[in-house]
Amino acid sequence: MKTRILTVMAVAMTATLATAQNPIIRDQFSADPSALVVGDEVYVFPSHDIKAPAEYGRKDWFCMADYHVFSSKNLTDWKDHGVIVDQWTAPWVNEKGYSMWAPDCKEHNGSYYFFWPAGARAMQTADGRRSMGGNRVGVAIAHNPQGPYIPQPTPLEGVGGIDPCIFVDDDGTGYLVMPGITITKMNDDWLSVSTDPADRHRVEEVPTKGLVEGPYLFKHNGKYYMTFPWARNVEEVLAYCMADNIFGPYKFMGVFFEEHENKCWTNHHSIIEFKGQTYLFYHHNDYSPEFDKNRAVCADSIFFEPDGSIRMVKPTLRGIGVTESDTQIQIDRYSEIAQSGDSIAYLDTDNYFAGWKTVFYEPGSWVKYNTVNFAKAPKRVKVKVVTPSAGTLEILQDDKVISKVKISGKSDASEVVADVKGAGTGIHHLKVRMASKGNVQVDWLSFE
Repeated sequence: MKTRILTVMAVAMTATLATAQNPIIRDQFSADPSALVVGDEVYVFPSHDIKAPAEYGRKDWFCMADYHVFSSKNLTDWKDHGVIVDQWTAPWVNEKGYSMWAPDCKEHNGSYYFFWPAGARAMQTADGRRSMGGNRVGVAIAHNPQGPYIPQPTPLEGVGGIDPCIFVDDDGTGYLVMPGITITKMNDDWLSVSTDPADRHRVEEVPTKGLVEGPYLFKHNGKYYMTFPWARNVEEVLAYCMADNIFGPYKFMGVFFEEHENKCWTNHHSIIEFKGQTYLFYHHNDYSPEFDKNRAVCADSIFFEPDGSIRMVKPTLRGIGVTESDTQIQIDRYSEIAQSGDSIAYLDTDNYFAGWKTVFYEPGSWVKYNTVNFAKAPKRVKVKVVTPSAGTLEILQDDKVISKVKISGKSDASEVVADVKGAGTGIHHLKVRMASKGNVQVDWLSFE
């Protein structure tokens, strides 16, 4: 056990950085993202899908043994602060359960309270009874959002189930939202919930079937939005209802995020406002196309209609955030793409985390990548091409051609450099266009 604890502590003190579009976490599976704004940063607390180890019997099911926390100031560069809680060191968790489901985290009285569900091992309760386990909700507390987090010795009394959501109202009162959908006022210590029936409400104005996980409550322009995954058919959509008061009555408003096209079964989310824009964090199985129990966190913008209803969210590859021109711009995470003549493919089907490539195979085919910041006017562009490639690409800043890149086809995967002329500074949209016959496969491009 001591060896395991030291390993976790070492991981927790190590921060790694990933520059990302969608998915925003690109070096491990991640799901059920709980996003939290702290000053000028966004923290994301996801669950952590892993491939089932030998001792875990269900190779066809979700398998989760710990939690990481990630942060970003620009919604593009995400830092992994490492493991904050795991099933081997949390006092009450079944260390063979692999059932650490969707968490949430909020600030309270200057500390950060991380709520997570897990399968509990049998234990003696305070009144002398013996608990027989099941899914329970625990709390870990830290003085900083990145940790270290100290798990409480026992789970919340009288609370069972998965996927807790913590909602903090304008007056600072905390509420625990659980699948069902129930809303319960928390006591001031945030380590227990009120037992007064007046402090508990079940939301009845939702579909009666297909609600099994992950409600998320947020507030916008004075309105309460109860959002939730809904297995309307088989795969989950995201739907919502609205109210003027936290305990309702709520009005069912319908769906704001449709099923994933590739039929990823689940969709679990959170919603925040950051620097004047509302964002949806959710998951998809981009890095595991054949197995939707290994998922990846994504993020897109949310917009509201004048009456307060949520506009339908269309998931994108480009995602959110501003990309700096001197970083590796992954044009396969495009904003728009031509109707024919190009495609997106995995770089390595034996290692999906290697990412994707853009394949141009007809003259005039193109991809567009929005919101690139040119801090200074570039003089050169570097294009990482993948063999086999031969042809000429045009690089456009907005609608102006700023470079022509000729790929000879004489080498293996390599970086081809070309001059840039007439490029401006500031935020611009890029377009990469096939300007000849041939076949050109692009991993990324960067400006110098």
